[in-house]
Amino acid sequence: MATETLDATNRAKVAWIVLGAFALGFVVLIVLALRTPPQLTADEEVFKTVDALYTAVRMKDEKRLGECEQRLNAYRDAGKLPKESAEVLAGVIAKARAGSWETATERLYDFMLAQRREGAAEQPPKREKAKPAKSKL
Repeated sequence: MATETLDATNRAKVAWIVLGAFALGFVVLIVLALRTPPQLTADEEVFKTVDALYTAVRMKDEKRLGECEQRLNAYRDAGKLPKESAEVLAGVIAKARAGSWETATERLYDFMLAQRREGAAEQPPKREKAKPAKSKL
């Protein structure tokens, strides 16, 4: 009898440990899903270069890939490209160079979609043509 009680207690402990591990894994997945991806600065040239990088990766163009990499490195060195964003883009370039063009394209596409462009220069509102004043004749 004592052995049966001990086995039931052990099973309950194991069940709680497994349940706790699943709960912890679920919390980690939620935290990772809600984590904001690194953002680019509002610099228009950086955005244009990232767009050009997308085109280069999508077209599997090694030459343009290298040109974009050089420009992105220059922006990073000049402080126009945050370190975290530069690391993501370097990873995309490395995937492309390793021959994983489709994976690199998908990763870059997801990165670009996550950009909020906060602080970007907004287009000034269009001015309406001045209407002539009505005369009181």
